[in-house]
Amino acid sequence: QVQLQESGPGLVKPSQTLSLTCTVDGALITTKSYFWSWIRQPPGKGLEWMGALKYAGNIYYNPSLKSRMSISSDTSKNQFTLQLSSVTPEDTAVYYCAAAGTIRSIGTVEYWGQGTQVTVSS
Repeated sequence: QVQLQESGPGLVKPSQTLSLTCTVDGALITTKSYFWSWIRQPPGKGLEWMGALKYAGNIYYNPSLKSRMSISSDTSKNQFTLQLSSVTPEDTAVYYCAAAGTIRSIGTVEYWGQGTQVTVSS
């Protein structure tokens, strides 16, 4: 059983950088079995795949967010992180980390974090 837990600030000011960390238990993030993913859901909208990383440093981004996003990992802590710069209120959402079978397909997510609310507001 893979467990994921998001952590980070729940409130970010406009123009600042949103930073979230996902701690993984039950699997190593160096495994080739999963794409370690970030997904978000703005209020009243559907799920949006943001990006993912896989062992050996392969990182994939949603083209619409690529210019503002960075995903990295800390194998010593079995964590991966999301940074989203220049945030606006439109980035307000519940952010999930997840273990997926492929990229860009939310239907292949096998394990989800519980999600964390991030609000962008001054």
